[in-house]
Amino acid sequence: MGGRRALEQILVNLLDNAVKYTPAGGRVTVLTDGTGSSVLLSVLDTGPGIEPRHRGRIFERFYRADAGRAREDGGTGLGLAIVKHLAQAQGGQVGVESGQGGSRFWVKLPAVAS
Repeated sequence: MGGRRALEQILVNLLDNAVKYTPAGGRVTVLTDGTGSSVLLSVLDTGPGIEPRHRGRIFERFYRADAGRAREDGGTGLGLAIVKHLAQAQGGQVGVESGQGGSRFWVKLPAVAS
């Protein structure tokens, strides 16, 4: 149901982060799944993961789990907040699962009735 531009921005922001935090030789994977009345988009990476103490705040504006690294890469701390707000504006949700083997960011959006 979401606008094409909003979905594009969500995907660009998630992929940008995944690529930025995945070391050379790592992998970034995009998965989609239509689950009835919703669509689930996931971006998985093989980066260092996000410490549990940061996960609850990762979608806040200007919040950086690794402030020094984000500045080096030109990050503002807005990418994930934009993802969250775009998803919510379309009736969706966002989330993250993370550990030492990498992270999975997901966006769940309402599906279009066919």
